[in-house]
Amino acid sequence: MGSAPIPSRLVSLLPTAVALGTLLLAPHALAAAPEAPHSGPPEFLLQLTLLLGVSALAAYLSFRLRLIPIIGFLVAGVLAGPGALGLIRDPALISAASEVGVMLLLFTIGIEFSLERLAKIARLIFLGGGLQVGLTLAAVAGALLAFGVGAPDAVFTGCLIALSSTAIVMRLLGERGETGARTGQVALGILIFQDLAVVLMVLLIPMLAGQGGGVGGVALALAKAAGIIAFVLVAARRLVPPVMEVVARTCSSEIFLLTVVALCFGTASLTASAGVSLALGAFLAGLLVSESRYGAQALGEILPLQILFSAAFFLSVGLQLNLGFLLSNPGLVLGAAALIAGLKVLVTGLSVRLLGEDSRTALSTALLSAQVGEFSFVLATAGTALGLSFAGLGGQGTQVFIAATVLLMAFTPALAALAGPLGRRLPAPAAPTPADESGSAEAGVHGLPVENRVVFAGYGPHARLSARALSRAGIPYSVITRSPDGASELQGRGAPVLIADYTRAGLLRELNLGAARALVIADDDAEMTERAVSVARTVAPGLSIITQAGTVAAFQGLQALGAQHVLSPRKEIAAGILDLLTPPEMTRAEITRHLADHPSVTLSAEQRAQCGHAALSAGPVTPEADACLECVAAGDTWVHLRVCMSCGHVGCCDSSKNRHATRHARSQGHPVIHSAEPGETWAYCYEHGWTK
Repeated sequence: MGSAPIPSRLVSLLPTAVALGTLLLAPHALAAAPEAPHSGPPEFLLQLTLLLGVSALAAYLSFRLRLIPIIGFLVAGVLAGPGALGLIRDPALISAASEVGVMLLLFTIGIEFSLERLAKIARLIFLGGGLQVGLTLAAVAGALLAFGVGAPDAVFTGCLIALSSTAIVMRLLGERGETGARTGQVALGILIFQDLAVVLMVLLIPMLAGQGGGVGGVALALAKAAGIIAFVLVAARRLVPPVMEVVARTCSSEIFLLTVVALCFGTASLTASAGVSLALGAFLAGLLVSESRYGAQALGEILPLQILFSAAFFLSVGLQLNLGFLLSNPGLVLGAAALIAGLKVLVTGLSVRLLGEDSRTALSTALLSAQVGEFSFVLATAGTALGLSFAGLGGQGTQVFIAATVLLMAFTPALAALAGPLGRRLPAPAAPTPADESGSAEAGVHGLPVENRVVFAGYGPHARLSARALSRAGIPYSVITRSPDGASELQGRGAPVLIADYTRAGLLRELNLGAARALVIADDDAEMTERAVSVARTVAPGLSIITQAGTVAAFQGLQALGAQHVLSPRKEIAAGILDLLTPPEMTRAEITRHLADHPSVTLSAEQRAQCGHAALSAGPVTPEADACLECVAAGDTWVHLRVCMSCGHVGCCDSSKNRHATRHARSQGHPVIHSAEPGETWAYCYEHGWTK
């Protein structure tokens, strides 16, 4: 093209610019170029467009062919690369995009692998995963040493082969509905250990290449890693949760997303400055977010970006495959793939059996994990740059490794499908499988129980009143909300709640929303309600959806989107919800009694006569909660509760630590309060100081 070449530094920043929606900066950079600024689109934009177009086409064809999209991206990369059609030719752009993809992939894994979750399945992770990685590394390195390969290359190759693809395995388990099954739990434990082992392998590779500084270098690297991890653990508990609380209270998806991306990139940059990999920093950033209450919401916000750049990563893997090499060396590539798959099946199966699992679980887990993982490419790139090679084959080893890995990834679904017919030939387990260390199935994904429960999407006034009444009627419920205060109130009462965006299809699928008894969408935002109904109907076609509408047009629109029960303002929303959800034998009087537990508050005639403020604030007002929400959010307790007669705000009294009722009255100019304690009817005016 006629435009000036793009500086490499700008190219490396382009994926970040795409992620943050700032591609508009690119034209300004190009405008400064002295030659032919209007001669056509810049070269990087054509390459970026091809990258996105090929990714979208690969994802669509994978869907039509019932393949995992990752496999489609791999194949598309092979076809679009320089060895075939030659559509994508800018290695710098692809490399930068794929590096961001790895960062975001590790960031999402860090969010999902919270410290609490790691503790719950510690045996599967550290014993099962430790056996699998240790035995694989030892077997590969021992075999290569026996054939005369040098120790650094032998250990390097063992590290590459020991890892499996977390993305592919978890996607397959999800499609087969086995994430919560025993095979899924064992596979998850092994995969978590592999992902954690990447941290040590990243530190080990420079030492294998003779750049680790000997014993002193090893000690320094471990000290750096320990220091970074210690900092993360402190920040996870002390620094990040308050920041996330402040950001989440804005209820702005844009601010939340920018903060999460900044945290990911900032932590990655910090670790890179300390001499540790960007990928490790991204993983640690995910752990930081996972320790706040907003892990699920962060995952939902970041997932579209992660998918976009992960597509670039797997495309970049396919681009590296030289079809000419594959066609001229089929025996070498197929032999390497067969040896890797056979070795991993044997070692993984043995590791699972040593855990005490039955033969069928061991076989299924082994066949699922028989491929090489995405992070092996990250290690391979780092090792090759330092002079290490796969199996000691030099430059040829890189192509053998890439070709064998692409083949194994592509054939993983077929290998996993063999578990069924082969497993039926094995003896059935003599006893039930061991108890799941991660807890009962009732806990559900993200710790939120959904099966046979009423699920509230949003926790506004109608949902709050309905949820309390359902609880008193003995009907279990769970809540998904974006409101930190609402979540704090529910957590203070021990009710199941998840802070997340309930318009995210991926989240609702993970929660298995279709197993719920009903979904109640009582959001006051009409646009959010429409989005939530549309997404929920797509995820769970047969689910009963209850919602509300303020106009005839909104009523008709929600019904068209798939909501079976749309309540209008003419019918009291909470009562209508209970009518639909409670057993037929529950009378209207019982429903009314459940709803009237917190009746509206009104000043008596004598109280209204005390001053002009009381006359204007006579009521009735409905208390917004049965707790001081500000105290709940701060983790504090109170002595007594007071309700504002202007707006229904409930706060703690002046005998309490925080005096939230008085703070609210002073800041809002609402002078009259009423006792919110059972059996008390007195009121007080801050301006005139009377109590009656």
